[in-house]
Amino acid sequence: MKQVDRIGIDELEEMAENMYGELVKAVVDVEKRTMVVDAGLHVDEEQLLLESGSRQSDLWGINLYPDSFGDEDFVEFDSMINIRPAQGNRSRSVEDESTRNLIVEIVEEIVHG
Repeated sequence: MKQVDRIGIDELEEMAENMYGELVKAVVDVEKRTMVVDAGLHVDEEQLLLESGSRQSDLWGINLYPDSFGDEDFVEFDSMINIRPAQGNRSRSVEDESTRNLIVEIVEEIVHG
């Protein structure tokens, strides 16, 4: 598990092979515009960011599918840490479109081919 500001798709492909075969779990901090990758659970990545000063309300769990890099299927919004009724997010997805768009923008800044 590591926090990244830039990461290559080749490294994500290797992480996917070592973990789940097709996906890499990640947590994005939308305020600090950073991401933690390569853990078995989103909650572990979330904890790393909280310990480094991130705010819970800024953290969103996603899955990255390296084989779909460059396609809309590259980012999947599905994580237990996203269930936040107090923030108006009542599902494992990210219900707010502007937040989803921001997450995709950050991922596109961080992940390169």
